[in-house]
Amino acid sequence: MTTIYYDYLTHGDQNLVVAATDHGVCFVGSPNQPLSELTTFMPGYDLRQDPSKLAPAIAQITAYLTHKRTTWDLPLDFLGGTPFQQQVWSALQAIPYGQTVTYHQLATQIGRPTAIRAVASAVGRNPLLIIVPCHRVLRKDGSLGGFRGGLAFKKQLLALEH
Repeated sequence: MTTIYYDYLTHGDQNLVVAATDHGVCFVGSPNQPLSELTTFMPGYDLRQDPSKLAPAIAQITAYLTHKRTTWDLPLDFLGGTPFQQQVWSALQAIPYGQTVTYHQLATQIGRPTAIRAVASAVGRNPLLIIVPCHRVLRKDGSLGGFRGGLAFKKQLLALEH
């Protein structure tokens, strides 16, 4: 059984669960959500709290949240996800810091211009908030759309990057 190590990142009044396997970061949670958010995304894994395993990821996320970092240097481990979801998550990683795209643009980028709803669904299942920047995807009319971390957090991340 794969072990998932987790710890908590505290930034201001927000607490985020951050988790990793021996191969890389696999999950960043929504602000102030319980550990059960992780187990909902990744059921059936052996969970162990281990601050030392998560220290590099927490340091980089904290640096991002405090305007000291705009890129990531972390190994990632996408546990699960369909091939389509993984294709979308890969495309999300190509969106530059401070820029946004629409769900339609993202669908077109992966060669599936009519799969806008499926792309939006895959974006919503992204297990790595912040690191895989799903907050940079907007509706065609420029409105925020949905966000697992909540619209207030999405606004916060977009404002941070501008």
